[in-house]
Amino acid sequence: MADQPRIAHVGVAVPDLEAALAFYRDVLGLVPRPVEFADGAAIVSLPMGESDIELLSPREPAGPIARFLERRGAGIHHICYRVPDLDRALDACRRAGYRLIDEVPRVGAGGRRIAFIHPKATAGILLELTE
Repeated sequence: MADQPRIAHVGVAVPDLEAALAFYRDVLGLVPRPVEFADGAAIVSLPMGESDIELLSPREPAGPIARFLERRGAGIHHICYRVPDLDRALDACRRAGYRLIDEVPRVGAGGRRIAFIHPKATAGILLELTE
């Protein structure tokens, strides 16, 4: 099963990280990982089985999470799929005509290589791929 894609995490945009953490920590009993910073956001990962919930809170007023919250409010920001070979997955996206936000992988939270696929290419869902 290690060579098949799986859900790595679901990214949830929140205006207040501490307020959002309360539910996951106090109600569900999840233990948050230390805060990380990437793409103008503070990110807290919460392990949930084989996948994580990633709470994303803006740190820059012009950053992507701040813009998302302005336009849509709090909620699911993206779904991240773990793939066995990110470069091969991006090549397959290009060949199939999917619009990529990241033409080449970049480093994201946790030091992992990531790339985003535009939601206009994926039924309105922002997708992230990682290895």
